[in-house]
Amino acid sequence: MEKAETEIEVGIVFALPDRQLSTTLKLPCGVTAGVAVERCGFQAEFPGVDFANAPIGIHGRRISRETVLQQGDRVEIYRVLRADPKEVRRRRSRD
Repeated sequence: MEKAETEIEVGIVFALPDRQLSTTLKLPCGVTAGVAVERCGFQAEFPGVDFANAPIGIHGRRISRETVLQQGDRVEIYRVLRADPKEVRRRRSRD
């Protein structure tokens, strides 16, 4: 009889234009994305970033912090955009 899995392994990634961090965590089954972000330790590396309110996603798709993670998920912590990319392109095309 196989032993039931009690832990999952997930990746957590965050990037600024000049620096990126990536880590893998072993967490209990049923853990939420919000808990994974809290436990990743990136807060110490980027003290000016509000990780508690940053948008997050899995493999490029935005999720809520209450999303239960699955084995192999990669949680991405997104930065808040300073400017709307569409508006920046419009301005560039006018100049």
